[in-house]
Amino acid sequence: MSSGKEKKAYEGRSITVTFEAGRCLHAAACVGGLPEVFDPAQRPWIRPDGAEAGRLAEVVRRCPSGALQYELADGEAETPDRPTQIAHNSVGQLIARGELSLDTAAGPRAETRAVLCGCGQSRLQPYCDHTGPCGQA
Repeated sequence: MSSGKEKKAYEGRSITVTFEAGRCLHAAACVGGLPEVFDPAQRPWIRPDGAEAGRLAEVVRRCPSGALQYELADGEAETPDRPTQIAHNSVGQLIARGELSLDTAAGPRAETRAVLCGCGQSRLQPYCDHTGPCGQA
């Protein structure tokens, strides 16, 4: 994927959280869910050891865009929702959760969560980047 911003990893003792800024739609599920871990006013803004790994994984799974991902120290990654669900929201975005395979400019990409562009104007296809009418909430 050519978002111009690659994934950045924030490693803790029992969990690593990755963040892909180009996909973040600022839903703030992370900041509201665990402000002791996610604090945009601090550097680093993600501090994985600020909460128990299971609780942190639960909050990361709330990120609708999939900009946040996690992997536990034992190698366990997020399990996709089953069955896969796709919903169309009021501004035209497609909210997808489950076992996804998306065609991106960089090739096929496996995902568990994504907010997809419904208007065709995103520069980050197939992801919504807020540039078209479907990103204007």
